[in-house]
Amino acid sequence: MLVKEPESIHKIRFMDCDPIGHLSNIRYFDYMLNAREDHCLENYQIDNYEQSKKTGCLWVVLQNQIAYIKEVKFNQQIKITSKIIKFSDKTNTVEILMYDKEKKMIHAVLWLTLIYFNLKTRKSEEQPHNIINLFEDLKVNIPEDSFENRVSAFHNKNKEIQTI
Repeated sequence: MLVKEPESIHKIRFMDCDPIGHLSNIRYFDYMLNAREDHCLENYQIDNYEQSKKTGCLWVVLQNQIAYIKEVKFNQQIKITSKIIKFSDKTNTVEILMYDKEKKMIHAVLWLTLIYFNLKTRKSEEQPHNIINLFEDLKVNIPEDSFENRVSAFHNKNKEIQTI
């Protein structure tokens, strides 16, 4: 059975934090992208580097949208999840969420749009049919229709948790 939303636990390292002990903004990307890469390899046997060697194509980032919702601190354990939320013939959009370890409080959300890119022609191309079929099986529908609405929903969720 395919895991639609893989998750992994990570520990925030001192070297990734600013002088007051909060995770530096740019390092959110590193933790989230590394987690997604691991999720793809461990759950779907997709390795972007191997894909490029085998087919001459790979996925490259077309757009990032990130919201920092609640600070993450040095030595904190976090849980990162990732899932496909949209795809087309040439692109796919992945939502990566950074939670606290208990998966209650949301720290950050990243929407990552990738395009399938041919390294020889230097142009985008359609994703292979087996990948499209996999995305059809893995796609997770989310209730919000835009990044801004999604972020707002997460802010509201965190407020509810903090008032309990």
